[in-house]
Amino acid sequence: MSTAKNIEQLIALSLLVLLIIGSYLVLRPFVSALLWAALLCYATWPIFLRLNGWLGGRRGWSAIVLCLAIAAVVVAPFVVVGLSLAENVTRLNTALHALVAQGLPPPPRWVAELPLVGGKLQTAWLAAANDIGTVIEPLQRVLPEVSKWLLGRSVALGNGVLQLSLSVFILFFLYRDGAALAQRVDNALVRIGGDHARALLQLAGNTVKGVVYGILGTAIMQGILAGIGFLIAGVPGALLLGLATFFLSVVPMGPPLIWIPAAAWLYYQGEIGWAIFLVVWGIAVVSSIDNFLKPYLISQGAAMPFVLVLLGVLGGLVAFGFVGVFLGPTLLAVGYSLVRDWTLSPASDTPVQS
Repeated sequence: MSTAKNIEQLIALSLLVLLIIGSYLVLRPFVSALLWAALLCYATWPIFLRLNGWLGGRRGWSAIVLCLAIAAVVVAPFVVVGLSLAENVTRLNTALHALVAQGLPPPPRWVAELPLVGGKLQTAWLAAANDIGTVIEPLQRVLPEVSKWLLGRSVALGNGVLQLSLSVFILFFLYRDGAALAQRVDNALVRIGGDHARALLQLAGNTVKGVVYGILGTAIMQGILAGIGFLIAGVPGALLLGLATFFLSVVPMGPPLIWIPAAAWLYYQGEIGWAIFLVVWGIAVVSSIDNFLKPYLISQGAAMPFVLVLLGVLGGLVAFGFVGVFLGPTLLAVGYSLVRDWTLSPASDTPVQS
């Protein structure tokens, strides 16, 4: 009888393992979107509760409104980057065809006046203008690789937009049914690990909030500083460009997509000094604050050393992609808490044998 019962338990366990594996295989293409949706839901849950109160407890409508707002903030920057990339590729193709048809124009006067390299640069420019083949031949070798690289980035960008759009769709259901789901997760964790598991869940939640607020705070600062730089340099539409920088800050290497074209525009307008200023401002001020402000803001919610937050952000990005920016610090925060509690707890007294 005991042997038969053990066999039944083994069969049931095997079926459970197969069910888990099958469920994972089905959901594997959507793991990134599920993680994004869960992170966004937890970080914005207080906003949802307040919005739900304003709308008289209509959870469905509250979820729709907040999902649309999040889509405008999270998905829209990637769409803008995709459109900008397509437009720039088209312009580059047009410029190359014009170069082949018309040849290089004569060098501007200021080229010869550049210190140290002005004379050599003017000589090389004149030689290339007289023999356009010296320019076209290297371009013909490089362009296929550039096109291949741009195609790969476009595919990755499209996949990112698809995953983010799917996460916003999942987010609607998490908002609508999130309270019941959170209660089930809490009950399961308490049954597995007791009250300490609940404390770890709270720590992970605070870390996620810190990461989200760190990204948002960094985006706000980068938008403001970029707008100030555009105003100082006299770039038209400085406030609009600052707002675009804010949106693109959630995209890796997003702000340079704004201030580099602005600096190029100043350069072609003859404002070489202001162009140099904007490049220095973009590198030293706008883009560099992402390296220390974001980890600092995250550490305020994570309650762990700044260096671990920095390592969590960078290591998570390398290990899991962009979603690793959230997962890395969260995993390190939970691990750091476990190690800290274990090392601070008094050792159990063991009797010394005489």
